[in-house]
Amino acid sequence: MAEPTPSNPSDNFSDQASPSELMDSAKPNDSGDRPTSTPETESSRGGKTRQLLGMKGADSGETSIWKIRLQLMKPITWIPLIWGVLCGAASSGHFTWTLENVLVGLACMLLSGPLLAGYTQTLNDFYDREIDAINEPYRPIPSGAISIPQVTAQILLLLGAGIGVAALLDVWAQHSFPTITALAIGGSFLSYIYSAPPLKLKKNGWLGNYALGASYIALPWWAGHALFGDLTPVIVVLTLFYSLAGLGIAVVNDFKSVEGDRQLGLQSLPVMFGISTAAWICVVMIDVFQTGIAAYLIGVGQHLYATILILLIIPQITFQDMYFLRDPLENDVKYQASAQPFLVLGMLVTGLALGSVVV
Repeated sequence: MAEPTPSNPSDNFSDQASPSELMDSAKPNDSGDRPTSTPETESSRGGKTRQLLGMKGADSGETSIWKIRLQLMKPITWIPLIWGVLCGAASSGHFTWTLENVLVGLACMLLSGPLLAGYTQTLNDFYDREIDAINEPYRPIPSGAISIPQVTAQILLLLGAGIGVAALLDVWAQHSFPTITALAIGGSFLSYIYSAPPLKLKKNGWLGNYALGASYIALPWWAGHALFGDLTPVIVVLTLFYSLAGLGIAVVNDFKSVEGDRQLGLQSLPVMFGISTAAWICVVMIDVFQTGIAAYLIGVGQHLYATILILLIIPQITFQDMYFLRDPLENDVKYQASAQPFLVLGMLVTGLALGSVVV
């Protein structure tokens, strides 16, 4: 899930170099050195990349409708859901590296990532257009780069395609009950009430962030597990517990939007508790619940996997101290890039451990 002030895209055309300027920049300098990229050029490239991936700090000015549609889907948010499917396949204990299993697993990743996460992010941008006009005015809707009817059509297309793929996966898995389809419909409904009034779960920092954490960890995990094995109550409970660590990760995203959330009355944790306290809540949630999973693995005799998981928690704590706790507003992206790889590796370690005992 959303892994949630107008500007005219044409305004940026005046900032582009003319052909003569480009030719001048390509000429050798007096010392005979080859030309190097200017900071402005590198910054522009970085902004365009962030724009396409749906990241903080993007530029406006994109004119390709397909790139704009991709930006709405925020590809950067697909990664944890795709990874969650992999963890679920591992925890099933029945995945084997055959061509058929790999192709079916990729289809499940397509379902969880580009289709349903893309649906969620597009839906969230639709309902967040007023907040984005304050916090992220380069987003496609507040900038006027895409019309509301085009956004609505994209939401419906992604939702329909996601449920269709889920149904096909249920047929492949020969489920007597359409488990994956039910997960797709349930997750899509959760995405809707997360973003849309009157419930709009994201108005409440606790409910909204837990819904987001569960969507990024539990739902794709369940889909991957159900595809190759039987989804048991133990797996459901453990992944919901793990999702409390995901709640902490979700809180990180609230710091970039604190000003807009405050103006529009959304009760995110940084708004409710202040920047410093919310940062501590965030890191405690991340660390404590991962440690709880490690304790469970010890309890079921998976000592090696538990040790690896604990070793992966240590660098997360280090980066929390180095970056996030010192300045969460400035270092949120840097912290996520540094620490989250260790969290997602810990998820896979847990999946492999559970698969070895086939709970």
